[in-house]
Amino acid sequence: MLEQLSWKVGGQQGEGIDSTGTILATSLNRHGYFIYGYRHFSSRIKGGHTNYKIRIATKERLANADYLDILIAFDQETIDFNAHELRENGVLIADSKFNPVAPEGQKIRFFSVPLSKIAEENGSAIMRNMVAVGATAEVLGLTPETFLSVLNDRFLRKGEQVVQNNMNALKAGAQYIKDQGLDLSDLALAPGDGKERLYLTGNDACGMGALAAGTRVMPAYPITPASDIMEYLIKYLPKFGGHVLQTEDEIAAATMSIGASFGGARVCTSTSGPGLSLMMEAIGLSGITETPIVIFDTQRGGPSTGMPTKHEQSDMYAALWGTHGEIPKIVVAPATAEECFYMTVEAFNHADKYQVPTIILTDLALSMADQTVEPFDYSRISIDRGNVATAEQAAATPEGELFKRYQFTEDGISPRVFPGVKGGIHHVTGVEHTEVGRPTEDTGIRNKMMDKRLGKLEGVELPNSFSFSGDEDYELLIVGVGSTSGLIDEALERLHAEGKKVGHLHIKALSPFPIKSVQSFVDRAKKVLVVENNATGQLKNIMRFNGIKGEFISQVKYDGNPYIPSEIHTFAKELF
Repeated sequence: MLEQLSWKVGGQQGEGIDSTGTILATSLNRHGYFIYGYRHFSSRIKGGHTNYKIRIATKERLANADYLDILIAFDQETIDFNAHELRENGVLIADSKFNPVAPEGQKIRFFSVPLSKIAEENGSAIMRNMVAVGATAEVLGLTPETFLSVLNDRFLRKGEQVVQNNMNALKAGAQYIKDQGLDLSDLALAPGDGKERLYLTGNDACGMGALAAGTRVMPAYPITPASDIMEYLIKYLPKFGGHVLQTEDEIAAATMSIGASFGGARVCTSTSGPGLSLMMEAIGLSGITETPIVIFDTQRGGPSTGMPTKHEQSDMYAALWGTHGEIPKIVVAPATAEECFYMTVEAFNHADKYQVPTIILTDLALSMADQTVEPFDYSRISIDRGNVATAEQAAATPEGELFKRYQFTEDGISPRVFPGVKGGIHHVTGVEHTEVGRPTEDTGIRNKMMDKRLGKLEGVELPNSFSFSGDEDYELLIVGVGSTSGLIDEALERLHAEGKKVGHLHIKALSPFPIKSVQSFVDRAKKVLVVENNATGQLKNIMRFNGIKGEFISQVKYDGNPYIPSEIHTFAKELF
């Protein structure tokens, strides 16, 4: 029996491709399998090729496989675009309605199945996706009942008959494959462990993390691929007394965030590259007023509108240095959906502690891919609002004087005070200012204020700034960021099997950069390979900017698709 299997369904957008994959993946996740699912879709609402590739395994996998075991085709375009991924003796199930033509020159098992006809016979052509799920279940050796709980969750609100109709279509698809008398036992899956786990995207996990961190306000403007965070919080934030405001643009989203934070709320907003550009002036305002805000930036293909539904990691420079002038800023980059949750909570604490704008940098593959995740441990969560003046401290402000909101302190972090607190009145302005916030052009105060702000993060290494896996006595060190984590780890497995000594350093804080730690790993390597999804080697250059000394080799990919494990494995193998 197989310990892992790769499956894909494809067709035109609007034909239920997502629901086909979601029903299969969610059902198998509930039966103890580890799932990784990635959607390929166009930047239009209906029409255009789309597919959903799912990896099903008995152990955690955080990347898609190099190959396909099974391809479900709802149209010829799916065969033309995807059949090359089928391994030798893989299975292609195509809807006979479009008179499918099998790919030439490939040794595969090709079946033209009347998916649409079976669906129509069981109530509606719209249930073709359920027939496809049933056919898949039979190939994998799964019973139709495997999918019942998901069907109930998805359709019961429409009535029991709708659930039954979908189950009938699913069973009919399974029965059709069974009636063919085919020997497909080589594709049977080993049983899952039956444990209950979450199945969610990085965007979902970011939304959950924002809730757990105490977010109560989210002003945001929709943009792919960040909109899911906003939609998640639209659904759940009101249940906790919070509010999501859809603003007219990203400028308003960022400035509203500053206002809400000044008022004492924990606040976040979400965007992607073009929106982050629009927020830059407001991010500078957050920096000079020392008002903490949290921004999710889910990177996509650029520049400009670029490729809105495709993967890239090209916002690192913008996140670090996009604002005019100089302000301290925290930029963190989770690598998994699980880290999206925990690092989001940490990011809110960092923002409050250091009173700086904080950017949580994800990428399309991380933000939109579905992953099996262990249940979150809420006992790990703590809330730190930083240096907030008590009522007694504020009340101690001498009569007739203003509160020293920007007081010069030893660590550069001044006491915050929220509106309405007696004795807490002070000026707030985007121009340079004194300790009480009054505008000034005094050169001495200017220098002290700049040094105060910029000194907050000097010498700081945040917790969880990086992770390491692999051999301690490595010859090759592979460095990555964001969603490349699972891919690099899988490449390491293959290199280890070949007797290669390799380490994997994954960077999770771009600012403040963990300089001493990264340098110590680089010093132990004969060669350093930096893997990233952009054209110019941004992570490699950020390492150099921070003074990391070493000879770095770049592997870059910027065609809009994430890496597959074999690409990293092959490239790294040639370095020995």
